[in-house]
Amino acid sequence: MPAPATQTTTGDVCEVNCVHPDAVRAARQALPDETCVNEATSFLKLLSDPTRLKILSALNSSELCVCDLSLVVGISESAVSHQLRLLRAGRLVTFRKEGRVAYYRLTDEHVTLLIQSALDHASE
Repeated sequence: MPAPATQTTTGDVCEVNCVHPDAVRAARQALPDETCVNEATSFLKLLSDPTRLKILSALNSSELCVCDLSLVVGISESAVSHQLRLLRAGRLVTFRKEGRVAYYRLTDEHVTLLIQSALDHASE
């Protein structure tokens, strides 16, 4: 049974205060565990920086080295390297060495889909 109703005056909230126990129970059961929430939050924080999102977007099109990324994004190679260290620590990018050159790419399809979804949402 819902809790007793009380009146409010704002239009963007319920006009009465009531609780739906079955809906609350189902929503609580659907919540991810704390570890998953913390890892996902860290992942999303990495995407929240404009420079990192540009780097990831560039890597979404092809594998690139630090020198290439520096020119594409318009920042110094040392700044790109710093951002790539953060992205590697967050498991968003990986690299392979070819001689003395390190080529970076997105880690997996999850990163690709998240970047594309964020950009699609922003352009609507």
